[in-house]
Amino acid sequence: MATRRRISLTLRRSLAIEAGYACSYCRSPEMAGIAMATDHIIPLSQGGSHDKTNLCQACYRCNAFKGTFTHAFDALTEQVVPLYHPKQQVWAEHFAWTSDGLQIVGLTAQGRATIAALRMNDPWVTQARQIWILAGIHPPLD
Repeated sequence: MATRRRISLTLRRSLAIEAGYACSYCRSPEMAGIAMATDHIIPLSQGGSHDKTNLCQACYRCNAFKGTFTHAFDALTEQVVPLYHPKQQVWAEHFAWTSDGLQIVGLTAQGRATIAALRMNDPWVTQARQIWILAGIHPPLD
């Protein structure tokens, strides 16, 4: 198992640029004052590495709810499926915004399971998105 080590500032900046200065999962914008963390997509405890291909920028909420999970239950298919992988998959192929921009809709089993597991549409986040829309920083253009 890989040991914990500090992720360099240079690498964290690179991950932020790669993610468009937003959470790789829920797309919460860093410019809204949302604190970001470095997520090990495959947790170290499950054989993941510190390599850039296994790291992404995530808001603290998504990072905390994801924890060491790599799979979650999709209620529609009633199957346990892998969570969305930000480095291997395209966000728009698994998720979309509702027309008002307040909620994320899962387009695939992985998308739906990720939304549920990471609580990407809870009331707090939905209210914050209303403010971000008024501020002109949401939804993201990508």
